Amino acid sequence: MLSIFGTRPAGEGEPTEPPEPEPSGRQLSDEDLLDELLATVGTARAFQEFRRSQRKECFNLLRWLPLVLPLIEELREAAPARPLTDDAYRRLALLGRAFQAARRLLRCCHDGSKIFLSLENEAVQGRFRAVYEKINLALDGMPYSELGISDEVKEQVELINTQLKRSKKRADTQDMELAMDFIVILQDKEDRSADRAILERLAKKLELQCLADLRAETMAIKKLINERNGQQAESTKQIIELLHKFKDVAGVDEKNILGDVSVPKYLERCPSLMIPNEFLCPISLEIMTDPVIIASGRTYERRRIQKWLDAGQRTCPKTQQPLTHLSLAPNFALKNLILQWCEKNKVEMQMGEPAEEPPVEPEVTKEVLIPSLVKDLSSMNLEVQRKAVKMIRTLSKESPENRALITDSGGIAALVGLLQYPDKKIQDNAVTSLLNLSIDEANKVLIAKEKTIPLIIEVLKNGSAEGQENSAAALFSLSMVDENKVAIGAMGGVPPLVHLLKEGTIRGKKDAATALFNLMLNHQNKFRAIEASIVPALLKIISDKKLNMVDEALSIFLLLGSHSACRGEIGSEGFVETLVQIVKEGTPKNKECALSVLLELGSSNNALMVHALGFGLEEQFTEIAKSGTSRAQRKANSLIQLARKCQS
Repeated sequence: MLSIFGTRPAGEGEPTEPPEPEPSGRQLSDEDLLDELLATVGTARAFQEFRRSQRKECFNLLRWLPLVLPLIEELREAAPARPLTDDAYRRLALLGRAFQAARRLLRCCHDGSKIFLSLENEAVQGRFRAVYEKINLALDGMPYSELGISDEVKEQVELINTQLKRSKKRADTQDMELAMDFIVILQDKEDRSADRAILERLAKKLELQCLADLRAETMAIKKLINERNGQQAESTKQIIELLHKFKDVAGVDEKNILGDVSVPKYLERCPSLMIPNEFLCPISLEIMTDPVIIASGRTYERRRIQKWLDAGQRTCPKTQQPLTHLSLAPNFALKNLILQWCEKNKVEMQMGEPAEEPPVEPEVTKEVLIPSLVKDLSSMNLEVQRKAVKMIRTLSKESPENRALITDSGGIAALVGLLQYPDKKIQDNAVTSLLNLSIDEANKVLIAKEKTIPLIIEVLKNGSAEGQENSAAALFSLSMVDENKVAIGAMGGVPPLVHLLKEGTIRGKKDAATALFNLMLNHQNKFRAIEASIVPALLKIISDKKLNMVDEALSIFLLLGSHSACRGEIGSEGFVETLVQIVKEGTPKNKECALSVLLELGSSNNALMVHALGFGLEEQFTEIAKSGTSRAQRKANSLIQLARKCQS
């Protein structure tokens, strides 16, 4: 059946909706038009699971769609006895296009790339608002008097339309937090524990922690790349880079996963063959030649699961269930079934590489070594303590298993005791070990309970350069827990972080900026930062091109500008002139961030917007709206509209 609702592919993942001309003529009968409306809503409602970043909006949209159905159902029951007028037909066709846009959007949020949807969250939110506007457009002029529907249905539809018009953009500090995390991870190339903590947080929020989710994300990204067809290369590169980082965090050793999808050699002669799913290794997705059973009861190809275990993983790749032992039991029954199936279907098995000999266990296992080292942290011999805390620092960075052993052996309390030592090297290693331990979510709470925060703040104030850097990073990591944000601010953590932002090393400034951003998601900490003179510190950072921290500074300014009580502290003509300079001369990402701050300030203060326009920004807005990053384009278009209002 021919559709008049548009031809865009239902699974397309890009965040923008092209303008659609109003439908002209009657391409379908009244009955077919109404049937297609009902079918579109039905298929849209089939999507019930969505990516976390858009889950709330998706469920809101799913709640709205069925409420319009009584109108369509009454009209369908009356057809063909009561033909639709041309105006009614046109309005219903517009409604159909809105429903199609809703279905495309729900599908995108159902199976699209989680990384892409998070990076483009603002654009996706714009698509939700566009869908509501399309529904409004169709319902606003609906000729109810010509439709012959019941008063009850008419009142319900009019109420829905009124409520949709009131739908506002969702303001969520978590969106800002995600944006800052992405900035830090994409800009910072150093392999540091603090950065790993950010990756751990992102992986948890995006639900990209287990092998199955990462494989699904890989396929979604491949699909997105095919749809983009070479466009938006910089954005695609960032998405791939983030995927690789998430795989590293999860311990998945797969790098070249975005090339062409190739068929295994042993299946080249029968590419259409349907392979029983239980014959495929969950890790490699290839037919198993030497299937083995692990402690969780799942079966894997021997060399694949051995590689997983050799990388230090101690969970089942598919279920994430902790493994009670690491023994591999041959699955002879499944192996025989696979051989029989291959023989029957004339599939020549390509035997894998011989399994490597299991590594020889060291004489002293970690289970013995780590408790001994923790005990040495309390030794009366200073040299023994130095060696123990240095080793704990190394081990705490290596794996979750090591961190668990250190924690279970009483390592947190012992390390906290070392923070007060006058020996700077012991102090540095102790605070860095606590930073490493805080990567694990449960440890963030345990560390704070040990009354550690004031001691870390003391190292931040008076420690060595390395100690100050890693103290800032530790406070950032701990502040991922909301209660810790409040505690760090109340215990005086904000002023020394602002001081480090002013006077620290380059690494220290970056760690301080990240920690301050996280802490300022708590409103009270915004005021503390203002009192500690964060504004001149941020302006100094922006002016120092060698630091390459413009985006971080502007992200903090955006956070300050989003709060009415703090906006006055940054909304000066001098700061607006700084933003103007960045819009004219900055990198594409710098421009994007500067436009965001300018829009935030200009929307609440027309005088500042007029002052900015006095520097001839209209040309830059127009240029960025055509060729900037996707987010910058949206900000530029909003600023163009705001400029017209200010000048009218």
